[in-house]
Amino acid sequence: MTDPFTPCIIGVAQRTLHPNEGGAPEPLELWEEMARSAAADSGGTDVIDAIDDVRVVYSLSWQYDDPPARLAERLGLGEGGRHYSGLSGTSPQKFVDEAARQILAGDREVALIVGAEALATKKRLKKAGEKPAWSFRPEQKPGMPFDDPFHPAEIAHEVFQAYLTFAVFDVARRAHLGLTPEENLRQLGERMAPLSEVAAKNPRAWLRQAHSARELMEVTPENRMIAYPYPKAIVAIMDIDMSAGVLLASHRKANALGVPRDRRVYLRGFGYAQDPVYVAEREELWRSRAMLEASRVALSCAGIGVDDVAYFDLYSCFGSSLNFACDALGIAADDPRSLTVTGGLPFHGGPGNDYMTHSIATMAEKLREDPSVFGLVSGVGMHMQNHVFAVYSATPAKLEPVEEAAVQARVDEVGKRSIQHPASGAATIAAYSVVHGRQGAAWAVAVCDLTDGQRCYARTEDPTLMQSMQDSEWVGRAVRLEGDGRGPNRIVG
Repeated sequence: MTDPFTPCIIGVAQRTLHPNEGGAPEPLELWEEMARSAAADSGGTDVIDAIDDVRVVYSLSWQYDDPPARLAERLGLGEGGRHYSGLSGTSPQKFVDEAARQILAGDREVALIVGAEALATKKRLKKAGEKPAWSFRPEQKPGMPFDDPFHPAEIAHEVFQAYLTFAVFDVARRAHLGLTPEENLRQLGERMAPLSEVAAKNPRAWLRQAHSARELMEVTPENRMIAYPYPKAIVAIMDIDMSAGVLLASHRKANALGVPRDRRVYLRGFGYAQDPVYVAEREELWRSRAMLEASRVALSCAGIGVDDVAYFDLYSCFGSSLNFACDALGIAADDPRSLTVTGGLPFHGGPGNDYMTHSIATMAEKLREDPSVFGLVSGVGMHMQNHVFAVYSATPAKLEPVEEAAVQARVDEVGKRSIQHPASGAATIAAYSVVHGRQGAAWAVAVCDLTDGQRCYARTEDPTLMQSMQDSEWVGRAVRLEGDGRGPNRIVG
């Protein structure tokens, strides 16, 4: 007999407003639409009225004064949980995890998780010299809800953008595996091309065209290099109009609402962990210890191994997030199983912090059609800091979550490096990337090992050095730095 407090997905909804559809309504309208569509998808009765926990994924498109409260008002809900996430691609699954714990404890019965972005519409309006006239703008615009401030050394070296930091990790992995730059570029294309094939068959995908590995990696005016080794075609696209929603309920409440058994998909296991906040702090730049531990916990909680998973949807904002997840899970390059059910963030689209809601919703649809198998989703947040994995199945089983503190303790055993700024003298390059503008290579940043065991960042705008960094391996190379604290440390020899 299924434990009555076992959490299960009872309804899902997704919507993509393609450019030819004339633009998107505001996120609040999309959230409401997703809630009502997910309720209808469940096949139950009075589902909206049963929602006692509202969770809204942070929207980059528009700042509301109180997003979950505004949504609850539109749905006509009474008192209950109200949550608005911070900035992280892990937010949707983390919301599911938190809601599942409350459902297991009997504190909540039905949780709604929704998210929406209308960034393509905002971009179109801006191009026309217009602004969206959306509702409930706060009197004072809030700042971005970063959990941690940028490190002074990162500020000095402009280590802000995810495309840069994820590229740095990719180069570190390449060097650790002993791949040449050419081999790594080829393997990146080979790993990403199958995602585009899935997107081509997905009517909800933003870019529905399959590409060969060569097409994805060939640098052209339309497919310029963003940050070496990533051309534009394999980078997550965020200027999209998309929304998604998931309804999670206890098995008992699903019965009471009349949700048919064939609509239910059960959360069988999950794990969450964090790597150190700052890139240069990480002892191992070539892999994620947090991914390793979080994925192990999710699988062990579900009572399965990675070979038992039929469907994956691994977070693919950049090549390193996908590669690190495959490494953590032990998925070989020639594994015939697809790494996505949606098409991935570069092709399906990466709606800000909300991609995983689409991932979970699509996975639920797949598992309804194939109820005897398992599906695994993963998420990544910030600069490869936050990591979540979850296992789902349409077959119920008792869920016994592991406490996050125990998982995090295993990650923290590795320790972390101190960051020195400014830094001068001898150093060894540990990882790097070259950032490109529309006219070509603009500047390069490196994470360097200092002789005393500390780490630092360093930068160069020298065209010859930047070209060499892309043509040959610079990880492990001895360099000389100059830094006076009034700007970035410079690679001078």
